[in-house]
Amino acid sequence: MKVVLQRSKAASVTVDGKVTGAIDKGYVLLVGITHEDTTEDVAYLAKKIANLRLWEDAEGKMNHSILEHGGAILSVSQFTLYGDTKKGNRPSFTGAARPQVAQPLWVAFNDTLREHGLRVETGVFGAMMDVAFTNDGPVTILLESK
Repeated sequence: MKVVLQRSKAASVTVDGKVTGAIDKGYVLLVGITHEDTTEDVAYLAKKIANLRLWEDAEGKMNHSILEHGGAILSVSQFTLYGDTKKGNRPSFTGAARPQVAQPLWVAFNDTLREHGLRVETGVFGAMMDVAFTNDGPVTILLESK
């Protein structure tokens, strides 16, 4: 599993002109799932994201998690994180899990984040989405489960 985490001041995702998820401060998560991913990967990354210290304390050091600082999650499925560009100019997406595998794991990931006490808004799995956000910092972190 790969997740691109971007700390955000505000974010939303729109599908067919309708907002499907929106947050104020928090994290935008672009979530990619590959063939070998399991619920163990889901649990590992959800716990890691909930506890990452990416928010500043009174001294300006990143010492607070999103649970301590407050905020929400906007989770967007993103199979293109497994795009392979080593050959040619067109990415190969054979590394991305098929929808019947990826969707249940993405849903489980979002549910696990909620179990950690986070409010989670989402895009729509497999849809063409417009994602808008204001990157805060900017802070962008790449997380992988393996």
